[in-house]
Amino acid sequence: MKEATFSIHYPYGMHARPATVLVAKANTFKSRITLTYRGNAVNMKSIMGVMSQGIPAKTPFKVAAEGVDEEAAILAIAGAIEDINSNL
Repeated sequence: MKEATFSIHYPYGMHARPATVLVAKANTFKSRITLTYRGNAVNMKSIMGVMSQGIPAKTPFKVAAEGVDEEAAILAIAGAIEDINSNL
């Protein structure tokens, strides 16, 4: 299992736009990918799960991947978050 901690700097936090980007990215991998915020883990391949977390801007959350392409998944999600944060 690989995991990393991230935050979204988008002014509205994890709302529809960044959530859609991250869910789409997660769905390109075979690994099981979870997003955990305040101890609540959800399937990162589910837009409803990710949106239900209500993660505010600049607040840390964890992403974990477990499976055959776990390392690539974490790196790709890190890249997507970097893109989101740099395109404010």
